[in-house]
Amino acid sequence: MAEQTWKFNESESMRLDKYLSENSDLSRTRVQGLAKAGEIFVNGKEAKSSIKLSAGDVITCDVPEDEPIDVAPEKIPLDILYEDEDIIVINKAKGMVVHPAPGNYSGTLVNALLYHCKDLSGINGKIRPGIVHRIDKDTTGCIVACKNDVAHTAIAKQLEDKTCHREYLAIVNGVIDAEAGKISAPIGRDPRDRQRMTVTEEHGKEAVTHFVVKERFKDSTYIECRLETGRTHQIRVHMKYMKHPIMGDTKYGGVSPYMDTQGQVLHAYQLTLVHPRTGKTMMFEAPLPEYFQQLLQILREDSKQ
Repeated sequence: MAEQTWKFNESESMRLDKYLSENSDLSRTRVQGLAKAGEIFVNGKEAKSSIKLSAGDVITCDVPEDEPIDVAPEKIPLDILYEDEDIIVINKAKGMVVHPAPGNYSGTLVNALLYHCKDLSGINGKIRPGIVHRIDKDTTGCIVACKNDVAHTAIAKQLEDKTCHREYLAIVNGVIDAEAGKISAPIGRDPRDRQRMTVTEEHGKEAVTHFVVKERFKDSTYIECRLETGRTHQIRVHMKYMKHPIMGDTKYGGVSPYMDTQGQVLHAYQLTLVHPRTGKTMMFEAPLPEYFQQLLQILREDSKQ
């Protein structure tokens, strides 16, 4: 990170993202992304990109330094649910990281996309070309990537406006009594472990998850979740907060006692968006992975005993 500082001395107020896009090397979309990630501060306080600046305001921004590496295309098989000149929707496999990061520059979805696609949007830089949203390494299912900046901007706005819908399926520990529920609890970085997120009022951002019970077992529950917001590890953190951690989630719960799930039993099974070029509403579904189906069968049989 490289900290940069600006002082706003204009006579008329101006939106933060507009000012920085005109007075730095950052694009307006880039400024909005940094603000969303909590990297921009006005007078020492975390700021939204839409706030109006006043004369004398001091803006600081932790700008990630350009990655000094080239991400190589790799011939990795992809389960493609849909593809056209603007977007590509993938059913991501378990264990696949979405984009490169320090110590992990190969074998990612981005490496595979660079081999498969001629072009990807460049808004998120060399490390994350085409990536407009993410799902965790051990979460399977639908993820959309964008092939140009116009599509990227459009889908990002849908995510921000909550008009792009993401539905998940999960198996959680414990039996949930309610048929459905809404979890509204802010999520932020866990101060005791920076690799984890937690529900916190102090530094948390709004997070809302809706769930519906699909099936109950002896000591676990099969649920469907809908994200209203998109915080890091949101469903995993919210279910832990509800004392029903996702089965197999070693970061927030524990291993599955029934079989090796290779991480959390969480599947992004449905994605609904408005196509950035045609304006048509499109819905994509990723079938349940084999391990998930196998675990459901085991739980059903166990519940009969």
